[in-house]
Amino acid sequence: MFKSTLTLVGASVMLAFASVAPAHAAVDTDAAQALFKKNSCTKCHSVDKVRKGPSLQKIAVKYKGKADGQEKIIKNITTGPKLKLEDGSEEEHKIIETKDTAELKNLADWILSQ
Repeated sequence: MFKSTLTLVGASVMLAFASVAPAHAAVDTDAAQALFKKNSCTKCHSVDKVRKGPSLQKIAVKYKGKADGQEKIIKNITTGPKLKLEDGSEEEHKIIETKDTAELKNLADWILSQ
């Protein structure tokens, strides 16, 4: 009886902590911006202005709130798919020069936070 009560209390405490934890860790803005600049993303993208590619705000609107939004952004920046640019031309997306999953997720989350 005592052991099952302890297990129930422990499970309740764990559930309570899990419910207040954020779904994603906080974005490291400085690290994301550094990776963004290091990979020359600013040549085609701006936070709020359309350049050769869409603004980060436009990208965020497209993917924010979607279960696979982060995953789709990471796929675009790691696989070099052919994309239609703002002027109607097509070009392969530049591949980000990192294999670090945490860095890629942080960058995607930063983009989604715009």
